[in-house]
Amino acid sequence: MQRHVDNTQAGDGTEAEQDEAPLLAQQPSFRTGLCSARCGLALVLHISLFVAYALRVSLSIAIVAMTNSSHPHGWSGSAPHSSYSAFAQDAPMYNWSAETQGIVLSSFFYGYGLTQALGGYCSGLLGGKPVLGSGLLLSSVLTLLVPQAAELGVSFLMGLQALLGLAEGVIFPAQYTLWAKWAPPLERSRLMNIADAGCTFGTFFALLVAGIICQTLGWPFVFYIFGGVGCVWCLCWFLLVYEDPAHHPWISAREQEYIVSLLAHQQVERPEKAWTACAGDVRQERRHWLMFYSFQGSSHGHSLPLVAMAKSLPLWAITIACFCTDWLFYMLLTSMPTFMSNVLHFDLRENGLLSSLPYVGNGLGHILAGLLADFLLARRVLGTAAVRKLFSALGMLLPAIFLVAVPYIGCSSTVVVVLLTLALTIISMTGAGININHIDIAPRYAGFLLGVTNTFGIVAGIIAPTAVGLLVSQDLQTGWRNAFFVSAALNLFGLIFYIAFGSSTIQDWAREDTAVQ
Repeated sequence: MQRHVDNTQAGDGTEAEQDEAPLLAQQPSFRTGLCSARCGLALVLHISLFVAYALRVSLSIAIVAMTNSSHPHGWSGSAPHSSYSAFAQDAPMYNWSAETQGIVLSSFFYGYGLTQALGGYCSGLLGGKPVLGSGLLLSSVLTLLVPQAAELGVSFLMGLQALLGLAEGVIFPAQYTLWAKWAPPLERSRLMNIADAGCTFGTFFALLVAGIICQTLGWPFVFYIFGGVGCVWCLCWFLLVYEDPAHHPWISAREQEYIVSLLAHQQVERPEKAWTACAGDVRQERRHWLMFYSFQGSSHGHSLPLVAMAKSLPLWAITIACFCTDWLFYMLLTSMPTFMSNVLHFDLRENGLLSSLPYVGNGLGHILAGLLADFLLARRVLGTAAVRKLFSALGMLLPAIFLVAVPYIGCSSTVVVVLLTLALTIISMTGAGININHIDIAPRYAGFLLGVTNTFGIVAGIIAPTAVGLLVSQDLQTGWRNAFFVSAALNLFGLIFYIAFGSSTIQDWAREDTAVQ
């Protein structure tokens, strides 16, 4: 079923309609409603990721108030626990060098990279709800302890940040495990992208609010407030979220049947055989699909088809594309302020809204891309594979073009800022492409696969700023031009590889057709 639907283009609709007719003719037309359980899950996940990213970036913002780097007289004129008038007088401050601050902030990523694949495996084994909820709860508790860790010393704070990274590393893979059981194929893009938008909106909110808290209450209250809110939200998470539609106590029978039957149906290689076996008996039909869904959509066992995964070209296509996209994304995110300061001599402090525009644009772009992708699928304008490649192409090619254009703009700082902001905004279109392709090719292992590709993305995020530093150290103008060209070339290579080998067909190693025999 999925094989021919995913490869269906605009002119192949007749064949797809014939194959879908046996199932869809019998299923209720239950489109997304604001009161549906799956939309409720999207909202809960949006808030959860909002909270997770607010916790994640809280130290990045508060460290300005924690250290005397903000003091107008520099490093040497301050005592270890002095205070600066721009911030609350009772808040302690520390004499941490720029190198020390960098090490403290980077400690998060050491832990974050280690639990990506592990989080995906555990969520596939135990379920996405307990893994994500536990990771978020532990992250909230650790955030509450940041002021005490800072008082004990830099090494304690570094260790706490590494633990925070370990806790947050399981959140994204666990989310994909949940969506593999909740998101119908024609609604995946919008549901998952609405949830993912919580990341950028959470970062944007933290940027706005944390500075105000530092100035009025003192920097420790950033961690107390954010961590306390996180703990309270975790209670809501465990009360409101259910692992799958089959176990949800409040979901309507129509919505449950709609989700369960479509998710089960897409994974049957020859659905017409399974349908014929129970044709004419509606109760038997419903039991059949519930049984198949409970098998296919359930958590996977202890063993994983690692060899088959390693040989899968569609999976490698996703992995390489994610590496290249994250290279460009993290390069822009970490190096854009430096480029504007050193090359354009532009002071971002003159306009705080300008520095937050990429976050707002990225969040809105996620939502719009999801809505448009599902619209194209629902109207049968394009098949799933074509939609994934189209949005990946837009999200990878256009930012690459903008980067290549930047060195030739000249001294027009406004145009450069617009191009870089657009690049960070349009890259969000990959949210309806490579970023959710894991669920298309292997729903049962979506969390684990997301963890694997995220690990590659984190490696890119560590290497990219280092590479930029090496290139720029040789010559400022030439170095930045080469840095932009390298990022654009990598994105182009990743896109070509993904278009050549990417797929949306469920892979043989991810199928379990024996469930319907």
